[in-house]
Amino acid sequence: MPRPTPSRSLRHLVLLALLPFAAGCDQLAEVLELPNPSKVEAEGRAVGSACRHAGRSLEDCYSLNPGASKAAVFAGWRDMNDYMMEHKLEVVPSQLVPGTPPTAAARTTPAGTPPASAAH
Repeated sequence: MPRPTPSRSLRHLVLLALLPFAAGCDQLAEVLELPNPSKVEAEGRAVGSACRHAGRSLEDCYSLNPGASKAAVFAGWRDMNDYMMEHKLEVVPSQLVPGTPPTAAARTTPAGTPPASAAH
């Protein structure tokens, strides 16, 4: 005996009921900590751009950021290099003292007093 086929409206109802679950796929990927390829690419390009702007060599940038995609870091470094050459921008070297955590250096001015924005 053949099985009865569900009516067309029942199929639509089931698909409509499953729609909210499909909308949560991005959130599910975040919970499972699955890498988002576009986010990995954007972060690598940002790292490369920042390295070039700070005057770091490409090799130094790779060694300081081993988890970043080398292709994305190179693309960001190259883009920033082209931009800096086109606009005749100079390198902005890092002001952090080696071995000091970045948060401690950012809280004080060179004179050792807290910045005006921190004094509330």
